[in-house]
Amino acid sequence: MQAQFVFKPAVAALLLIGFGPGLWAQEGERQLSEISVVGRSEGQAYYLEESGVARSETPLRELPQSVRVIPRQLIDDIGAVRLEEAYDYVSGVTRQNSFGGLWDNFAIRGFAGNENTGPNFLRNGFAGNRGFNAPRDMANVERIEVLKGPSAALYGASEPGGILNVVTKKPQFKAGNSLEVYVGSYDSYRTSFDTTGPLADNLAYRLNVAVEDKGSFRDHIDSERYLVAPSFTWVLSPNTLVNYDLELLRHKAPLDRGVVAVGGRTGSISRETFLGEPGDGDITIDNKTHQLTLEHEFSSDWKAKAGLAYRTTSFDGYSTEASPRTAGVVRWTTAGTPIIERERRFRDYDSNDLSFQGEVHGKFATGTLKHEVMAGLDSYRFELDQLMTRGRSTTTYGIDINNPVYGQTPLALDTTPVNTLEKQYGTGVFLQDQIHLAEDWRLLLGLRHDRFRQDLKNRSTSTVAKQEHKATTPRVGLTWLLSPSVSIYALASESFRPNTGGDVNGGAFAPEEGRAKEVGIKYESTDKRYGGTLSFFDIDKKNVLTNDLNNSGFSIAAGEARSRGMEIDVSGQLTTKVRVTANYAYTDAEITKDNNAALVGARLLNVPKHSGSILAMYEAGFKDGRYGFGGGATYVGKRSGNALDTFELPAYTTARLMTYWKPSQNLRFSLDVENLFDKTYYASSYDVYWVTPGTPRTLTLGMQMRF
Repeated sequence: MQAQFVFKPAVAALLLIGFGPGLWAQEGERQLSEISVVGRSEGQAYYLEESGVARSETPLRELPQSVRVIPRQLIDDIGAVRLEEAYDYVSGVTRQNSFGGLWDNFAIRGFAGNENTGPNFLRNGFAGNRGFNAPRDMANVERIEVLKGPSAALYGASEPGGILNVVTKKPQFKAGNSLEVYVGSYDSYRTSFDTTGPLADNLAYRLNVAVEDKGSFRDHIDSERYLVAPSFTWVLSPNTLVNYDLELLRHKAPLDRGVVAVGGRTGSISRETFLGEPGDGDITIDNKTHQLTLEHEFSSDWKAKAGLAYRTTSFDGYSTEASPRTAGVVRWTTAGTPIIERERRFRDYDSNDLSFQGEVHGKFATGTLKHEVMAGLDSYRFELDQLMTRGRSTTTYGIDINNPVYGQTPLALDTTPVNTLEKQYGTGVFLQDQIHLAEDWRLLLGLRHDRFRQDLKNRSTSTVAKQEHKATTPRVGLTWLLSPSVSIYALASESFRPNTGGDVNGGAFAPEEGRAKEVGIKYESTDKRYGGTLSFFDIDKKNVLTNDLNNSGFSIAAGEARSRGMEIDVSGQLTTKVRVTANYAYTDAEITKDNNAALVGARLLNVPKHSGSILAMYEAGFKDGRYGFGGGATYVGKRSGNALDTFELPAYTTARLMTYWKPSQNLRFSLDVENLFDKTYYASSYDVYWVTPGTPRTLTLGMQMRF
């Protein structure tokens, strides 16, 4: 049985030699099909008609599923340097607890994934966040793709709300170079460099580098970041392409759990107050990612691709954090001073992740029916080594939340640490057929089968827990192309996600299972300058872990949750000078079954019922240059502030301004203002003792040069 799960790199390498999808339209061309702008862009589209996240070349208008693409132009317009800064421009994507600002965490349609590792997301189609990962840097990102609804039929284990894919910049055979320098509020400085071009007739390179020294409105919080991302494209023949890219990312910053909500009320203390210990120093996160893909086109109808990815992550350092064990959040001294008790922790986490993907795409006809088929196999091996020690006190390590005094003698760390080694093995095979039933009808049939094994060794107790699962996930969709601009679709699909750990008897939990129904309408202008999607969805998830009432301290897979709602995304070029993007989401996400009856009906953490945003940019030219200005607003409704839904984060609206002046073809100046009216707000929370305040008004002045 075990052999079925074992990842065999030698076999994957042989497959890699024989597979891959070609990108060449005509023999002898040296123009990549995916063109990316070097340096900060202007005049590009907000609306894209295609996306790779659906693992298909089907135009989005014909796909029976909601997909939202954030192009590089929008990333540049808002000056985003982190992935989370783009969340607001996708309906139904909401911020979650960010582990003290040290990772990316979000929910799609209410479902957020594992609280300790976050949701699944992809990097160029490969798993992008197993292990512990620093917040994603945007210097080498070409676009962000969000596939709404269950994606397990394509990618395996995942949340039923959807999956996010980060697409990185690719080498170009046309030379280009850019240098960008930014200075911002709170002593923030950033420099990035982007260079690409040919090394030979059939070999191109790209190198993205970013260096950042960032201050913060939070007391005693500064961060440093270094990104080096070289990539290469080798044209073996007019129909065969090899891509390799490497990404090295180091992020250093204190772990900052934010502020507390005394009595369940936000605004209890200043948004600047740091409740940790400056003397703990930084947490250091190192991420290294290798991706190698081979793509080949056998004919105009048949193509294939295969790839290997290898990732390592490390996370280590000390932190002091507000303790969740104090009743009422704070204790009051006889003098009326509010004291928050704290814990001190040391973490040393390491992981390595090896994965393989291979797939074949083809087109053929059976009688009057036309088929677009895809078949493939994914496999991975993942190891996570975790060591955490901590010191706790209820009386000796507290701090005044209004007038903190730092420099206390650090707590001694315990001698029975959390010390585990987890190994995961997974393999999945999938098949999909999109059938042209008639000129105006498309039927999508997809099926995937996965097998998963986990071994969890507890070094402190010398025990080993094992679990094995298998899951089959289908999806069925139908699209009616009502006109050249309008299509109507319906989709039914399923998902699964393994539950790690074990019950009171050491047995494995059944995986979480999701079922979803979705209907929608899509519009795309005949000139493909703008478009949008209106969708309605209903998702149910079962086998959610809940407390075992008969065995204190243990869990059983008996909980259920539901999310229903409506989403609308529109974007595009309204005129030659104006581009706009806007979205709105109504998300009703709640617990529908739990052993704790009080939780039934509770809202899912950090998920607002109402949220939306709008952004517009105006551009025009003059004799030798160009200028642009724009602005937007984001609204996030009130949200549950903890898993028990006993306190909530208030709704907020923030505004932003963007402007640039380009006096010549190769020189550009920009000014971005975020949170224009300096709104005090709270972006997310884990509970009353870990609440993340939003960023105040910030100004960023930039200079961009091309040469």
